[in-house]
Amino acid sequence: MKIQWAGILLGASIGGVNAMAEYMAEAMRGERVSGYGKSDKPSWVPDFKDESPPHNGIRIPRQDWTLTCSSSARGYPCKNAIDGKNTTAWHSDPSDKGHTFIVDLGAWYQVSAVVVLPPLDTGVEGLITQHKIWISEDDETWTGPVAYGMWPNTVRQRMSAFEPSSARYLRITTDADDENPWVGISELNIYGTLYTIPHNPALGVWGPTLDFPIVPVSGAQEGSGMLALWSSWADDQFHSTPGGKTVMTRWNSTTGEVSKRTVTNTNHDMFCPGISYDGTGMMVVTGGNSARETSLYDSANDEWISANGMNLKRGYQASTTLSDGRVFVIGGSWSEVSTIDKDGEVYDPATGNWTMLPDATVQDMMTEDMEGAWRADNHGWLFGWKGLSVFQAGPSKQMNWYSASGNGSVKAAGRRMEDEDSMSGNAVMFDAVKGKILTLGGSPDYDKSPATDAAHIITLGEPGQKPKVQLAGGRGTMHYERVFHTTVVLPDGKVFIAGGQTYGIAFNEENVQFVPEIYDPETDTFQKLQQNNVVRVYHTVSILLPDARVLNAGGGLCGNCTANHYDGQIFTPPYLVTPSGQPRPRPEILSGLPEKTLVGSTLRFKTSGPIWKASLIRLGTATHTVNTDQRRIPLNVVATSFFRNTWKVTLPSEPGILIPGYWMLFVMDRDGVPSVAKIMMIGLDPKKTIQAWEEPLGATEEENCEHGSFTSFWQSWKPTLILQTNGRS
Repeated sequence: MKIQWAGILLGASIGGVNAMAEYMAEAMRGERVSGYGKSDKPSWVPDFKDESPPHNGIRIPRQDWTLTCSSSARGYPCKNAIDGKNTTAWHSDPSDKGHTFIVDLGAWYQVSAVVVLPPLDTGVEGLITQHKIWISEDDETWTGPVAYGMWPNTVRQRMSAFEPSSARYLRITTDADDENPWVGISELNIYGTLYTIPHNPALGVWGPTLDFPIVPVSGAQEGSGMLALWSSWADDQFHSTPGGKTVMTRWNSTTGEVSKRTVTNTNHDMFCPGISYDGTGMMVVTGGNSARETSLYDSANDEWISANGMNLKRGYQASTTLSDGRVFVIGGSWSEVSTIDKDGEVYDPATGNWTMLPDATVQDMMTEDMEGAWRADNHGWLFGWKGLSVFQAGPSKQMNWYSASGNGSVKAAGRRMEDEDSMSGNAVMFDAVKGKILTLGGSPDYDKSPATDAAHIITLGEPGQKPKVQLAGGRGTMHYERVFHTTVVLPDGKVFIAGGQTYGIAFNEENVQFVPEIYDPETDTFQKLQQNNVVRVYHTVSILLPDARVLNAGGGLCGNCTANHYDGQIFTPPYLVTPSGQPRPRPEILSGLPEKTLVGSTLRFKTSGPIWKASLIRLGTATHTVNTDQRRIPLNVVATSFFRNTWKVTLPSEPGILIPGYWMLFVMDRDGVPSVAKIMMIGLDPKKTIQAWEEPLGATEEENCEHGSFTSFWQSWKPTLILQTNGRS
């Protein structure tokens, strides 16, 4: 058996047979309502009552299929899996610890999904959870896995949807264990599509699909290199929460392992939270369904820790990390309609306490949402900056400077030119050294509102100064209107934009944007990328991975509805593949980089070959279009020995630019191909930090008199040095 290794990276073969069976055309003309051949009239068909159906999918007729199973228990033959009845099933032989299920479709199709109904009369016994799905045109060279992961451990229909791929053969592999020594399938259906997407690797590649046991609506890249994702108190719903628990999954991108567990020890339903990594490297998750709770996640030890609750109940709030490593949070009226004054407060990891900032008032950043104050302060675009300041770039048309000093303060920073309120849009700091922020899309109201294609560049100066705002892409527009989309900054400084709708309606999958785009700050242009075939709108997340690819995942979490997506897709940006779709050779960081370092440090390291660029990107923490942690710092690379491939970079000494916490360091070759990142914990240098914090906010003398609390605070306050990296003082 041959394995197509390029397909493992790309998740689907490039090119291949595009011809479709006549039944597909008949189905599209309405001559075959079911999509099956006329002799295939099953008593059970997938219903998709609690998950999104395959986009443009049509069930492939089964009368010409040939099945091959690695084993079968007596009385449960392989053919039972496609007999059209949910009362019969195939069972593997319990003595067989590795199971393979191969389908010969009898013809070539553009295969796009697999739907499995487990045996219904055995409880959780026999469920296929961990799995991999492969495709082939000849039963010899296998591409994939095109999808893999962990299906939910519940007796219900489960699906893997992936990019349409030319195939005649499909293979499912899974392993049994001592607790579940056999697996079974009551009904297997495979979907194809007439909707073929031209694959152009020069525009990036979608796949493989990662199947998760939950609908992921929040997530974070861990300092350990793994990825943490979670939903709410249940796998696929947030409403009617009993409180006190959160269902989460972790993905190991190195081994491919997907796991699941329910977090109960922090007594916190972490749906609709604020998420930020503090200066000690602890992930701080605030509010949500359990609106006052604070949970800390120590990713190095995979440990959740209960922390002191906030002073105010919050949900749909935003948070950001300050230059001293504390966490600032503001907004969140969703969780308590009767109280709209969700002013700022800060969490101090050194003491574990929250402190209110009564003069950091939330009214200044509220939009004119049609639902009023209940939504108007949701999902702020916050950026920690110099001297304990926070820049609020949106979504309100009015921008503001906040300060976390003393009792806090707020100062108007002007408008994003003619841009209006941009709810459920997003913003990303793609060059923190120059203070550059890209803002993208959104809509005037949180729900039931048309999207905009607006794009602006904001350039920050000193705290308190009015920023420079200009149109991005020359005209100030993306290629498409988007709301509920996601945005990720890449190692080379480009910004990846995916998904969204032209008219935003929560839990609705119409008016979807399937073509992502990328913003190039060097050319100030937007470019269309490779189209995908999975809907990603409300409740989706995108996170940059340490291997420089992007996870685009989730959607739904609405319980018994057809908008749930228990999966994610990997997007491979163009810098990692050749025009023919082969993996590009990548530089490697071989040695020298420490696990921990300080702001302002000089780092020396060795690579596998020459490099031209380097950058730092802070670990992302994403939910509801917001990822306030991600920011990029370009680094100047100096050769200490070009022929020995040894280099040095000096980190910024300003902690308002290099916010303390976990960062990924990437190096790039002359073609812009990035390495796999080295994840480092970057802490505070007390000498350099004290000097920076004693500087005034950069306002005029008249402004300093007007906001006297700023200046007096810098003169009197002395920082607390935080050296721990695991939350323990």
